[in-house]
Amino acid sequence: MVQAPRILKTKVGIIGGGPAGLMLSHLLAAAGIENIVVEMREHETIRNTHRAGILESQAVSMLTESGVDGRVLTHGDEHAGIDLRFNGESHPLDFRDLVDATVTLYAQNEVFVDLAAARQRDQGDVRYGCEVTEILDMETPTPKFRFTDADGGLFEVHADVIVGADGSRSFARRQMPDASRQDFKVSYPFAWFGILTEAPKSAPELVYANSPHGFALISQRSETVQRMYFQCDPNEDVNAWSEDRIWAELQKRVDGPDGFELKTGPIFDKTVLGFRSFVREPLSHGRMFLIGDAGHTVPPTGAKGLNLAFADVKVLFEALDSFFSTGSEKLLEGYSDLALKRVWKAQNFSYWMTSMLHTPVGGDPFMAKRALGELDTVTSSRFGQQFLAESYTGWPHA
Repeated sequence: MVQAPRILKTKVGIIGGGPAGLMLSHLLAAAGIENIVVEMREHETIRNTHRAGILESQAVSMLTESGVDGRVLTHGDEHAGIDLRFNGESHPLDFRDLVDATVTLYAQNEVFVDLAAARQRDQGDVRYGCEVTEILDMETPTPKFRFTDADGGLFEVHADVIVGADGSRSFARRQMPDASRQDFKVSYPFAWFGILTEAPKSAPELVYANSPHGFALISQRSETVQRMYFQCDPNEDVNAWSEDRIWAELQKRVDGPDGFELKTGPIFDKTVLGFRSFVREPLSHGRMFLIGDAGHTVPPTGAKGLNLAFADVKVLFEALDSFFSTGSEKLLEGYSDLALKRVWKAQNFSYWMTSMLHTPVGGDPFMAKRALGELDTVTSSRFGQQFLAESYTGWPHA
């Protein structure tokens, strides 16, 4: 006998309980708009998935001003610049001086912890360990989706609006009809080999290094834990790399006549991060809307991933708030176009930073020299520095 699903009725059904989905859920609940969040992964899995996080000031404000938690202010690390390093020399960019802005280092899994705690505190309906199996009636006033929970129970959510916030492998995105969508994407011939290490900071600011041996990013996590990356082959085997080999490779990529030397320590996490740029247009179909990685992904070089997701959330929340308070669908109908304006600006910036800082695969000497010329142009011009600083710290929200 086929099990009949249990019906759950709500205003907004959110597929995906990462930072984007939880932030939208939090804002909706604060505005009195009922919602249900369904997430495939377990809470502990997300909490223990280490992902870097560089938050624009607007993302920080979304957390603090909406009443999530103040940990981003007490545990986050505010930064007022970066160092661009090439030809063995560092070129500092002072964001406060250039554009009167800063960014905050705060890991994405910590953002998740804060948002999940806020939803639990406010008795939000967030369900982990659930698999969405079907999305129905997207083009009607009552879209629906079905999911099974961790105990095998079958549920069907009836909502006024469905939101796909389920990441780069989005199930929601795949349900949009082929005839009404277009995908834009670029694959990159390299990846990042990332480590977490118990070590002091190697420099006051993040260091983005272009070298003949490949790109390196000397990032941070805290006073005692650091995050670092170096350019590698996408098929690199992390188990083939000893700690000594990793440190030698990283040091080689930041070496210079100034004697810059990395602070080393035990490495407790190693991973390879693949690269791609992707955009789905439009970010909506009928009464279903995509936010964050479900609709677009960027290379990590420009630090835009989570910030773009929060920008999507802001635009969609304002549209939903208008819809439920006035009945007008005008802002919902304009969501995709408005969100995509920022998405494409971020795609351009991330692609530019990636191509300028990474060593061409295959060793094309013209492209390598061209990138050095571009770095010299940026760092020797206040206007060039301001362009990078404004893009890195974030454009004003529309």
